[in-house]
Amino acid sequence: MARLLDRYFQLTAHRTSIHTEILAGATTFLTMAYIIFVQPAVLSAAGMDAGAVMVATCLASAIGTLLMALLANYPIGVAPAMGHNFFFAFSVVVAGGTPWQTALGAVAIAGLIFIVTAGIGLRERVMAAVPDSIKHAIAAGIGLLIALIGFQWSGIVVDSPGTLVTLGPLGSPPVLLALGTLAVMAILWARGIPGALLIGMALSTIAALMMGLTQYQGLVAPPPSIAPTFLQLDILGALQPDLLSVTLVFFLLALFDSIGTLIGVTSRIGVGRDGRIPRVKPALLADAIGTVAGAVLGTSTVTAYIESSTGVAAGGRTGLASVVTALLFLLALFFHPLVRMIGGGYAVDGRTLYPIVAPALILVGVMMMSSVREIRWDDPTDAIPSFLTLIVMALAVSITDGIAFGFIAFVVLKAATGRAREAHALTWIFAGVFLARYVLGLR
Repeated sequence: MARLLDRYFQLTAHRTSIHTEILAGATTFLTMAYIIFVQPAVLSAAGMDAGAVMVATCLASAIGTLLMALLANYPIGVAPAMGHNFFFAFSVVVAGGTPWQTALGAVAIAGLIFIVTAGIGLRERVMAAVPDSIKHAIAAGIGLLIALIGFQWSGIVVDSPGTLVTLGPLGSPPVLLALGTLAVMAILWARGIPGALLIGMALSTIAALMMGLTQYQGLVAPPPSIAPTFLQLDILGALQPDLLSVTLVFFLLALFDSIGTLIGVTSRIGVGRDGRIPRVKPALLADAIGTVAGAVLGTSTVTAYIESSTGVAAGGRTGLASVVTALLFLLALFFHPLVRMIGGGYAVDGRTLYPIVAPALILVGVMMMSSVREIRWDDPTDAIPSFLTLIVMALAVSITDGIAFGFIAFVVLKAATGRAREAHALTWIFAGVFLARYVLGLR
């Protein structure tokens, strides 16, 4: 067996061992396993069955991660993307009024486009068409949106007539728990401890049990039924003209996340340089197939996780680490009682709070905000569209509208300053599509 693994994953050539790859795969899983608890909470806000979403999340993550191992031989974990899930639940379903079945259809279509266009260079052209500053603003804007919802779910901020939001009752038990959890997670993360978010949630769960904010429901049980979400996607409904921009955003987000993560992780392995990634097509194919599989199972877009860099830091160099990560996602299927206990809401004053998982959202927002340093703030034709992108996302609770405002402002300012040629032809087309969406009153 050892020889077979060495031959298939080229362990000797990559100067690694089975033991090291197992450790790396487990490390990657620990740093990204928070999605198992967060995803059901997020998608249940869109009316989806939390148990089925948990199963779909584990299965889609295992499929995508295993494909990353077998097709690209990379130590990269794949799972439903943070940001994509909030766009799915809050922008498309809750705010946009789109049935979650139709939203799943849009996710599947975006994934299929990803697969079909693999050999014609469309993905590369799209990446070139999106201005660099707006790419970074999109990441930061999603971070702001996630953090805002994290503050809301924790009870740290509440809605307020006249000012939109204000500080909540900081002395209430669930808010105190959330603040304490945030402090623990932040300290662990600052000290560079792998799995800081997961450890923080574990400690928070113990505290919640002691405070009576959650109830012990066991640890291990057979997986819940996936029937409520399996094969529920509505592809025909997603083909309606008013959902064109939604599918486009799903596609763009998947492309940005996949490419960005692959560049980041492969550079740490030492094989990716100057934005060039060996075996990039099979790696992107793993993401795309995982996304389609996830939509069929009942979860939002899956993509490569930057948290995989912790596994690389632990010595991971090959797809064998990803095989270990995938197996651990399958094992997690049998811990649904733990997911209910950690990700379940706590009702207070007519609101449902998630004091255990909400702090993780705030820190994910912090991680994503680092992109703002790459924006060209000294050029108003870049700075203004970028600012509109990130601020509209958070205030309108809409990733689509943030991207739309950014694209439209970019082409208008470039044209008004005599620099229209700096905008790619596809950028003008995208801006036109978004503008038409507003003119025609489409949501």
